[in-house]
Amino acid sequence: MRDDKQIKEEVKQQFGANAEKYVTSQTHATGDDLSLLAPWLNPSDEWVFLDVATGGGHLTKKIAPLVGQVFATDLTQPMLAAARNHLSAHCNNVSYVVADAEALPFLGESFDAVGCRIAAHHFPNPQAFVREVARVLKPGGKFILIDNIAPEDEKLDRFVNTLEKLRDTSHVRSYSRSEWLEWVEQAGLVESQSRIRKKTFPYATWVRRTAESEEQVKQVTGHITGADEEIHAYFAVEKEGEQVTSIQVDEWMALFVKQELE
Repeated sequence: MRDDKQIKEEVKQQFGANAEKYVTSQTHATGDDLSLLAPWLNPSDEWVFLDVATGGGHLTKKIAPLVGQVFATDLTQPMLAAARNHLSAHCNNVSYVVADAEALPFLGESFDAVGCRIAAHHFPNPQAFVREVARVLKPGGKFILIDNIAPEDEKLDRFVNTLEKLRDTSHVRSYSRSEWLEWVEQAGLVESQSRIRKKTFPYATWVRRTAESEEQVKQVTGHITGADEEIHAYFAVEKEGEQVTSIQVDEWMALFVKQELE
């Protein structure tokens, strides 16, 4: 059983080795969730915004023109450097900080809003992450969370998390919506709005972004092709002959507000 330190070292290795792939990934760079940021958050040009686990910097790139200052953080220094190289021509109000999402190096009530996009499934202690978000948010501050989630059904949950783990050894868990809601409620955050969408991955590109060998690709493919029809239907598995061409997962986008002090 891996401990938290081992998990985080694996995350650093995986993202450090594939930093440029995440910067250029169309899956990460596009998506209607990015276009929803402004209408959901209603940001101000006086805001100080925190982007946790920025990865390729796509959330920061979208939000930076709308706020006063952005702090983009990531656990992996090469990943953060790749994001800075990508963003330097677009954003001049961004500071880059190597930071653990579960132990943020900021004082309490420092940020008007916090965002975390397609990253939290790599966190071994998501409840600690949520507590940290609540701590660094100002009263009335907003938290936008975007991540792949597991279905509530145990069989479907087990399939997708095994799939992700086979594809990416740094994957910890795609958590369910009910798990997230429990943690945010405990932290004093209130859901304002949310939506779940089906996100389609072109299989060949998706599986090779993190797979380290063709043998690993075969294991992932075998896990999919060996699943039953219920699983294939839920995850919209498309095939040409024996070749998997695409697969869908659930992505949750949710906005939470830190309760004002009485």
